[in-house]
Amino acid sequence: MNYHHDYHAGNFADVLKHIVLTRILTYMKQKPRPFRVIDTHAGSGRYDLAGTEASKTGEWRDGIARLIDAEFPPAVAELVAPYLECIRAINGDELRYYPGSPLIARHLMRADDVLIANELNVADFARLKEELRRFKATTVLNIDARHAVKSLLPPKERRGLVLIDPPFEARSEFADLATAVGEAMTRFASGTYAIWYPLKDEAAADRFVATATSRDGLKFLDVRLAVSKSFAGLGLTASGVLVINPPYRLREELEAILPVLKDLLAEGSGSNFELRCAVQ
Repeated sequence: MNYHHDYHAGNFADVLKHIVLTRILTYMKQKPRPFRVIDTHAGSGRYDLAGTEASKTGEWRDGIARLIDAEFPPAVAELVAPYLECIRAINGDELRYYPGSPLIARHLMRADDVLIANELNVADFARLKEELRRFKATTVLNIDARHAVKSLLPPKERRGLVLIDPPFEARSEFADLATAVGEAMTRFASGTYAIWYPLKDEAAADRFVATATSRDGLKFLDVRLAVSKSFAGLGLTASGVLVINPPYRLREELEAILPVLKDLLAEGSGSNFELRCAVQ
C-alpha cells in the first residue's frame, strides 16, 4: 500500500465525507441505545496540515480552510456545526491539525458507543493506536479491511454505522468494494453504510453504485460533489459518498448543505453536485 492520506487530509473530498459522517452520527445519537461505528480504513487519526506532505499539496487550503471561518446561512450553519466543532476541538487559535474519520466519530460518540478503527498500514496503525489510546469503548485493529467486515458484523448492539473509505490503488477496487458491501449487507442488513469513492471514472462509479444498491427494497442516497471540471493532469476534482440505509432526514439536510458547499469549494468553472436517492 503506497497511499498516504497526509497529502490529502482536509481537502474537498474529506469535507464532503466528514460532513455526511457527522450528520449520520448526530441522528444516531437521538436514540438512547448504544451503537457501534466500524471504520474499515481508519488512517492515522490526525493529520498535521503544516507537515511536509500536507504542505507539498496544499489541498486543505481549498478544503477545510475555506469552511472554518465561513459565513453560512443559519439553517446550514446548524447542520455543519458538529463537523466544525470536531475541527476546532483539536486546534488552538489557528488551523493546524485535521482529524480523520475515527477521531471525528469518537468526538461525537457517547461513552457507551463503541468504535472499531481498523488500519492495515503499519505506520498509520501505530499513529492511530496512539491517537485513540485515551478513549474507552475503542478498539484499534491492524487487519485487512475485507476480513474486518466479515469478522466484525453484525455488531452486538444491532445498531451501527460501517464507514468504508478505500485508497483506490488497485484497478479492481470498485469491483472488490461492491463485493465487500454485498458481504457486509448479508451479515448486517439493517446497518447504515457510508462508502466514499473517487469520481475519476464516472462510468465505473455508476456501475459500482448500481451493483451495491441492487437489492430489492434497499434505501440509499448517493451524493456527489465536483469542485471543477475534470481535465487530464489534474488531481481529484470530484468524489461521492454512497449511504445505504440513510437516516430519514439526511436527504433533506444534504439538499440544504450541498449548494453552499459547491460555492465555497469551487475551483473555477464546472463545480456541481448531485444527490440521488432511491428505494429499489
